[in-house]
Amino acid sequence: MFINSTILELIKAEKSELKIIMSIINDAQKYLASLKIDQWQNGYPDATKILSDINNRESYLVYNSSNQIVATTMFTTKLEPTYSSINGKWLTPKNSIYGVIHRMAVGNNYRKLGVATYIFKYFETLLKSQHINSMRIDTHEDNLGMQNLLKSLNYSYCGIIYLDNDDKRLAFEKLL
Repeated sequence: MFINSTILELIKAEKSELKIIMSIINDAQKYLASLKIDQWQNGYPDATKILSDINNRESYLVYNSSNQIVATTMFTTKLEPTYSSINGKWLTPKNSIYGVIHRMAVGNNYRKLGVATYIFKYFETLLKSQHINSMRIDTHEDNLGMQNLLKSLNYSYCGIIYLDNDDKRLAFEKLL
């Protein structure tokens, strides 16, 4: 059964919600570990990073119709420094403006119900309204769930990028 996206609402997070955000992140870290995916297993993202997202007004929460927080994510249209170099080729030119989703986590009881799809479609619509025609994202090479979601949403594999700590990530982009 999928959640009806009309009963979901995406709202910017506040500092007072840091604890619930970290609870969702911690659950996601455990979930990834249970799948033997070495993503988010080194203490990232931590409360300092999430607080920075909140202070930058780039942290978002997804609420259901019962006013429960079901997911968290970060979204920005600021250039992502780790995307400046890619072993491959982005679909848009280097200096293009694009949207970026990072640190997306869905609560344990809401996985595989369409919440992540809702998040992507929400931000894609926002970008289109701002006349921005591209969304980029990266994921761990073992995170097949995210890769399958990106494929189902018509994202194109563009190559490999490396994070600041030299971790390898698969990079994707979608023209809107």
